[in-house]
Amino acid sequence: MSMINYASREINCKIVYYGPGLGGKTTNLEHVYAKTKPDTRGKLISLATETERTLFFDFLPVDLGTIRGFKTRFHLYTVPGQVYYNASRKLILKGVDGLVFVADSQVERMEANQESMQNLYDNMSEYGYDITKLPFVLQYNKRDLPNAASVQQLQAALNPGWEVHETARQRLTPDPDHPNETLVEQLSTGEWVERVPYFEGVAVTGDGVFDTLKAVSKLVLKTLA
Repeated sequence: MSMINYASREINCKIVYYGPGLGGKTTNLEHVYAKTKPDTRGKLISLATETERTLFFDFLPVDLGTIRGFKTRFHLYTVPGQVYYNASRKLILKGVDGLVFVADSQVERMEANQESMQNLYDNMSEYGYDITKLPFVLQYNKRDLPNAASVQQLQAALNPGWEVHETARQRLTPDPDHPNETLVEQLSTGEWVERVPYFEGVAVTGDGVFDTLKAVSKLVLKTLA
């Protein structure tokens, strides 16, 4: 969870990018790093595995203002995508403040997406984290590819929603980023469900990368306010 540095008057928050191997997690962080001013970012740390890299760096956004006089420094991490690196995944998740799940939109990667999503839920549960209470955003990456599944298919497979039990939250909540869509709604069966905010992306060109990051950053800040 977030750590306060009173000497530098900074609140340090950890955002983890999760998802299947080669889905675009690393590309997201590389784009953010490249577009962040050098004087506001830390060193890009890269840990190489056989097929991909796990990245980490921290940066201090200048446009988010302060919280009770403290600036917010975000520490961004990716996890290795392969299942056999699960111990590393779990270690990186410890103390997480916000999550971004980067899904590979290709139809043939749907099963890998679902396995990675289930793995995320399992690992969060082992730590005792309630993922439904944590800042969480989905990015459907590789939207430019001809074999990309439709957003509706991805939503049905990865973001069907979880049941809302608290009466105070059982109210129709429009999705501010997608007209005519909702984040919280009542199904025809009577249950109220809440879905995770999602964004379409093409990480190799930077499309949707900062939209995704800004969304999860705002949700993190909301928990601190």
